Amino acid sequence: MKRLMAMMSAIVLATAAQAGDVMKLAVTTSFHNSGLSDVLLPEIQKDLGLEVQLLVVGTGQALKLGQAGDVDAILVHSRKAEDKFLAEGFGTHRREIMYNDFVFIGPDSDPAQISEADSAVAALQKIEAAKAPFVSRGDDSGTHKKELGLWSAADLDAGEFDGWYRAVGAGMGAALNTASGMNAYIISDRASWLNFGNKGDLALLYAGDPVLFNQYAYLPVNPDLHSHVKSDLVADLESWLVSDKAKSLIDTYKINGETLFTFNAK
Repeated sequence: MKRLMAMMSAIVLATAAQAGDVMKLAVTTSFHNSGLSDVLLPEIQKDLGLEVQLLVVGTGQALKLGQAGDVDAILVHSRKAEDKFLAEGFGTHRREIMYNDFVFIGPDSDPAQISEADSAVAALQKIEAAKAPFVSRGDDSGTHKKELGLWSAADLDAGEFDGWYRAVGAGMGAALNTASGMNAYIISDRASWLNFGNKGDLALLYAGDPVLFNQYAYLPVNPDLHSHVKSDLVADLESWLVSDKAKSLIDTYKINGETLFTFNAK
């Protein structure tokens, strides 16, 4: 009996010790759908002995989780929303990690002829003029925020669009699946598109406008607001994410020979 009690105590202590090396990180669906997390997390576990539990949501929801103290840090891609998060005291600082770009996906036949557009705004204007089916994330994600900003820059209001515009309120993978089923246009981050398996008749039709630059940043949650935040582990993860090893893993992660992200941490 004493031996059994000793064994149970050892298990409890080991579990408690292990729990001390677990942190929660809210990440965007676009980052997760890229497959990069499957590459990074095992290496983080190996190097730091740290289990990073991901909460995969849109940028808007990730920021809300950080505000509520439901995660220890966030990894998102919407600069204006990030700056607001920091200005309101919910985060301690912002550290840029990597970037890629947003791209326009659509039917290979390109009925709106966006491949001939000279800017991202012009591409949206062509889609609206043609009333071509368009799928929006509609979920307050970084991608959705970028899309709405582009419609605004085009002097168009997505809230006034009729049946050709469909907001699905879902992550990047689900939105791409909807676009594939509808043979519709959609804005995606390049990484999610490259890792997407159900392309159907869709193709990458427009990219390259500087406004489509897509920066990902790491923001620790403020422990002054939420004392349970595991700041030491958050700092350990940040140091790893800006390390030479992380740079190598991020820069060499490719699908069909194409690079998905570029490391730019300083």
